[in-house]
Amino acid sequence: MRRVWVSLAAAQHKAGLVTAEQLEDLRSQQETIDIERAMEVERELQHDVMAEIRVYAEQAPLGGPILHWGATSADIIDNADVLRQKEALLLLLQKLETLLLAFAAQTEAFAELPVMAHTHIQPAEPTTQGYRFAVYAQDLLENYLRLRALCHSLRGKGMKGAVGTQASFQDILAGTGMNTLEMEAVVMQALDLPYFAIATQTYTRQQDLILIQLLAALAASLHKFALDFRILQSPPFGEWAEPFGKKQVGSSAMPFKRNPINTENICSLARYVGAMPEVMWDNASQAILERSLDDSANRRIVLAESFLASDELLHRATRIVRDIRVDEEAINRNMALYGPFAAMERILMAMVAAGADRQEAHEWLRQNSLQAWQVVRGGAENPLHRLVSEDARIRHYLTAKQIVDLMDVSSHTGTAAVRARSFAQEIRNTLADQPALWLDR
Repeated sequence: MRRVWVSLAAAQHKAGLVTAEQLEDLRSQQETIDIERAMEVERELQHDVMAEIRVYAEQAPLGGPILHWGATSADIIDNADVLRQKEALLLLLQKLETLLLAFAAQTEAFAELPVMAHTHIQPAEPTTQGYRFAVYAQDLLENYLRLRALCHSLRGKGMKGAVGTQASFQDILAGTGMNTLEMEAVVMQALDLPYFAIATQTYTRQQDLILIQLLAALAASLHKFALDFRILQSPPFGEWAEPFGKKQVGSSAMPFKRNPINTENICSLARYVGAMPEVMWDNASQAILERSLDDSANRRIVLAESFLASDELLHRATRIVRDIRVDEEAINRNMALYGPFAAMERILMAMVAAGADRQEAHEWLRQNSLQAWQVVRGGAENPLHRLVSEDARIRHYLTAKQIVDLMDVSSHTGTAAVRARSFAQEIRNTLADQPALWLDR
């Protein structure tokens, strides 16, 4: 807020309205923040901006009399809010870069490892562990690019007065040789903040809606990763595990448990952030005429807590991705159990190529698959390889060696490994093409 006030006074000094001594007095006290005194004044005035003006004016007796000259509260608050949003986005983007690089490293490390993929939470066909990591990373890279673009395009209100007409500034600038548009440009250039050409008492709350929607989209990406993680950590899968300390307690009642507390935390916070766009939608759609104040209280909560929750989401996700425990024994066990079913498509295609009727072959394979599924459900090893190999109808078209080769689905991962590696490099290239975020500050 004081940065905005000083920038306004500096522009008015340029117009000859404020003396050099008054401006210097304000600058000398710009960092002398006294929250306790401001709260004391606010309890009396019941107005937070006026309380800050009073405290600042007390500290700067020369500059105090011209403080906030021609401005309305939103000229200060709205511009200060956007400055804070840009700072907060830079911090988030820096953490998101770190998370993306962690995903890139894991994507490359496990690019070739075959794992069972699932559709409808049912075993489908193999993919690779690296490709699965790349799926999450791709969403996060999209989040990164959109948040980065927003960070550079966020705009403040500018200096437009009580209803956006700049009438108050026009009055005080009369005869100075500086017009209101020039004064506004000087103020906003000093703040290094783009601004809307048109505003009412506030900048459009559509911008808040877009900001929180993008944070919610980031939360959705992290929620998907965390939810999948929780499923893959469950004993029926057992393929992933969160980092677990030697003395960490999983449950107060069940000493054996290793609950996925970090990914559960991510899902919990992500749901919270995901609920915030509705509030901002109401603010944007119900900004009556030139402005009502019914957005003010919730914005103080939603803007701050959405950023704080997003920060924690990125912090936890990075730690999990870096230290994830991938259980290759469990992965191989699941491949052996469910992989043979995925081979049926390969065998079906080979039989048709060998002259079989596609519909008849499909029925023969379906019968063998259902028989094998009943055995698997009983807890035994998958007998599908034997059933197919012993089926004379199938052997009429395929040799035993062909069936063995086709049943090995560990190589039936298509281009997954190649594209996983390529995307990991794309992450690195994208981040390398951007100047370091913290230098932008």
